[in-house]
Amino acid sequence: MGGVRRLSLLLLPAVLVSAADPLPAEVRAKAPGGSVAQVRLVFRKGVQVDATGLPKAFRRKGAPAKGWLAFEDLSPEGKRWVLQVLWPEDEWRKDEVRHRVRWADLESVWLLAALFSGHGQNYDQLGSANPKNPEKLGKGDLWCIPQSLLSGELGGTAKGILDRSQPEDELDDELRVAAFRKLLTFGEDKVGKFAAYSLRKGEALYSSVVMRYTDRVDPKGVNELALEIARRSGIREVREIQPGTLIRIPVQHLSDPFQPEGTVALREEREVREEVRRTPRVDAGPKLKGLRIVLDAGHGGVDLGAAANGVWESDFVYDIAMRARRILEQDTEAIVSTTLRYPAIGFKVRDRITTPTRSAELLTTPPFANDGESPNAVSVHLRWVLANDLLASFIRKGDAQKTLFISLHADSLHPSARGTMVYVAGAASVPASFSLGAAKGARVAEMKRGAKVIFSARERLQSEARSRIFAEALLKSLKAGKVPVHSNRPIRNVIHRGGKSFVPAVISHCSASTKVLIEVANLTNEDDAENLKSAEFRERYAEALVKSIRAYFRK
Repeated sequence: MGGVRRLSLLLLPAVLVSAADPLPAEVRAKAPGGSVAQVRLVFRKGVQVDATGLPKAFRRKGAPAKGWLAFEDLSPEGKRWVLQVLWPEDEWRKDEVRHRVRWADLESVWLLAALFSGHGQNYDQLGSANPKNPEKLGKGDLWCIPQSLLSGELGGTAKGILDRSQPEDELDDELRVAAFRKLLTFGEDKVGKFAAYSLRKGEALYSSVVMRYTDRVDPKGVNELALEIARRSGIREVREIQPGTLIRIPVQHLSDPFQPEGTVALREEREVREEVRRTPRVDAGPKLKGLRIVLDAGHGGVDLGAAANGVWESDFVYDIAMRARRILEQDTEAIVSTTLRYPAIGFKVRDRITTPTRSAELLTTPPFANDGESPNAVSVHLRWVLANDLLASFIRKGDAQKTLFISLHADSLHPSARGTMVYVAGAASVPASFSLGAAKGARVAEMKRGAKVIFSARERLQSEARSRIFAEALLKSLKAGKVPVHSNRPIRNVIHRGGKSFVPAVISHCSASTKVLIEVANLTNEDDAENLKSAEFRERYAEALVKSIRAYFRK
C-alpha cells in the first residue's frame, strides 16, 4: 500500500503503486475561473492532468473532457499553467526558464527536455546547455532552458526535435562509412597515435564520436570511453564542447572501417565491401518459393532480456516475430520456422502486452524449457543448433543460398541513441570451426546433427557480404515504413562490451547463408520504448521485415 505526495489543503485518498517505483507527486490547484484541477507527475509516465475541472481552453482541440490527460493533450496555455503548478519556484525569464528540481526521483533530463523543449530527443542539447549538471538529478538542482531550446508553445523558438541531421544521413551504409572516414585525419603525439575529428554543430561526443567511430554502444562503455577521449583531447567538460573542437580518438579504439591505412583490420573491411559489390542476388520470386526462413525471438521465459521504461525485451520481440511469421505464412510460399514458443500464447499475436510471460520453450526434440534451471548460455546455443538442424534437412534438397536466419532483440543503450541496429557475423571474427560440447548443450536430438559447424574462409566472407546486403534492404524498408533507424552506423559486424569484442553465438555459429541479429529498438530511449508498446508499430515493423525479405530475394 502506498500514497501520493500532496501540496494542497484538499486531502486526497491514497492510491496503490508499485513498491519498486517512486510515489507520484500530486497537486490540486485552482484554475482560472475558480474550478479545481488535479495534476500529477508519475514515474516514467510524466505529467498527467484530470480533465474534470480543467478549463476547456486548457485542453488541446479534440482532447477528451474526462479522464487523465497527457501533457500532449493540453493547449499551450494549459501546458504553461501545469508547469507552473508543479514547479512554482521556476523563473520564467525573457531569455530562459530557470528550472529548480523538485521531485528528484521522478524528474530526469529526458523528462525536462520533453516538457520544456517539446521532445525528449533534445536530451543532448539540454545537457550541453547545462554542462556542469550531472545526469542524475538532485533536489534543488538548477537547470536552465534557453529560449533556443524552449518550445514555441511556451514562448521559445524550438520546434519539436532540434535538427541534428547531417549530410551522411541519407547515404547507404558503405557510402556513409566512407563519408565518416573522410572526416578523420591521423596523427601522433607523445601519448601515441590518434584519429582527429572536428566536432560539428549539433553533435555530441557520446553519439557523434564514440558510438560512430568505435564499437561501443552500451551506456557504461560509451560513457567511459567518452571521458577517456575527452581527457586525451584536453577537454574538461564533456557536455561543454564547442563546434570545431578537435577530438583525438586513440587508434586502438577505432572500429575497423576507421583504422589507419595499411592495417589488417582496414584491409579485411575493404575485402568485405568488395565481396558485397560482386555478390549476385538470389531470386526467389514474388512468392518466395524455395526459401527457408528461421525466426528467432531473443530471450523468453524467465529471461526477460533488457528492460527499461516499462518495456522488457522478450515479449515484445516475440510478438514481432509472430507477426512476421503470420504474414509470411499467409502471403508467401516460404518455409518458416521459429526457434521459440510461449505455450500459453502459441504463435498468436497480441494487441496488449501487460505482464511478462514467464513460460517459454525452445522447439527442440524434446522441447527445452527456458525456465532458469540451465544457464542462459544453453538456451543461446540451442537456438543455432536448432536452426542448423532445420536448415540441414532443407539444404539436402534445396538451394543453400536460399536460407535466412533472423534473431530479433531490443537493446539498452545510451538514451540519446534511437532506432534499429543490425548485427552481421564479421568474417574475421567467426571461427573456422566450432563444436558445442555436451556440457554446454542439452539432451535434445538436434545436438547430434546441428552442434558442429565448419566454415571455409570463402564461406565466412560470402556470408558477411550477403548478410550486409540483407541488412541494407531491411534498413531501407524500415525507413520507408517510418520506423526509426540508428543514426550513425546501423550495420555492425562486432559487439564490444566488457572490454571484449565478439560476434553473438546465435549468428556466429549459424549455418544459414544469410544471418542477422536485429536490435529492434533502444529501450532506454523513451520514444523507442513507447513505439514497442504499440501493437500498430509492431505490425508495421513485421510488415517492413517481410518487405525487406522480398526485396532481398529479388533480382
